[in-house]
Amino acid sequence: MKTILLIEDSDDIRETTAEILELANYDVVTAANGKEGVEKAIAKRPDLVICDIMMPILDGYGVLHIFNQNPDLQGTPFIFLTAKTERSDFRKGMEMGADDYLTKPFHEIELLNAIESRLKKVEQIIQGAGKTTAEHIDAFYQEAQQHKDLASLSLDRKISNVKKKQIVYSEGDEPIKFYFLKSGKIKTYKTNTDGKEFVTGLYNEGDFFGHIAIIENTDYQETAEALEDSQVIGIPKHDFMELVYKNQHVANKFIKLLANNIADKENYLLGMAYNSLRKRVADGLLLLQKKYKQEASQRFTMKISRDDLASIVGTATESLIRTLSEFKADKLIEINGSEITIVDERKLTNLRN
Repeated sequence: MKTILLIEDSDDIRETTAEILELANYDVVTAANGKEGVEKAIAKRPDLVICDIMMPILDGYGVLHIFNQNPDLQGTPFIFLTAKTERSDFRKGMEMGADDYLTKPFHEIELLNAIESRLKKVEQIIQGAGKTTAEHIDAFYQEAQQHKDLASLSLDRKISNVKKKQIVYSEGDEPIKFYFLKSGKIKTYKTNTDGKEFVTGLYNEGDFFGHIAIIENTDYQETAEALEDSQVIGIPKHDFMELVYKNQHVANKFIKLLANNIADKENYLLGMAYNSLRKRVADGLLLLQKKYKQEASQRFTMKISRDDLASIVGTATESLIRTLSEFKADKLIEINGSEITIVDERKLTNLRN
């Protein structure tokens, strides 16, 4: 049962609204002012907040500000109730990160639909935390557009076809977009003074890439190249920054989408720095399997050039080829031209220990 915190200073409205929500099978916690509401939220985080704006002691704007500053309360769906209809009040609430805005008096179905819509969006984000899809992008922008102050947000979501080996962006370029990979495979890499590549990231269908430079306000620190024919969607820098700076709640959602694989990437790079060559090659093969394997029941076969695999592992191509030959002799893998099939995942994993 979802818990809703209702903050409303009018006794009649508070009691009537609470009854409606309880009949709709919600667990309702009520508060008569903003201070009391914040205290109850800290004691037990609600799934959603319905809050009046004009209240004594602490008004609705103050409540939302505290929620945005408290790490334990950030991202809680927040619906404002108010009898005021001035445009400035609407804009202020939305700029602070409110999810919806209902003007009193409201119909019961309006309130219930607003609650259901917000809770459903939260569930979709939780369920999709490990996988981002094109639908997530659409939902992200559609929600952003519901905020009237962002109505002019331009949606440049044209799909670009990128051929194998084609560069999406280069190290040192000024970032004007970041990217969503609709289909295909992308690698990012850095090049040293000798021209040798080291792969810094592997991206599959449903991943974002190129966003770090925009967040840090720097040039691209790596090059992005297609490992196979791919489709990418470029999202303009201006749109992204407009969205993040003006809406904390939407920004929090986007950050969660981006943070899914940071720990895995850090562990991988640590292994590349300190492990033996055999362990690094095993890590590279298992990383590719984890990233690109489609069905758990099938053996994983990858088609990748030796140069690309060497740059993933961080070694010379000749050294990689020798190690792959050893793995083949040990019956850990099979090799057929550019295709490599993992035969014994367990033994390959043991090499990492």
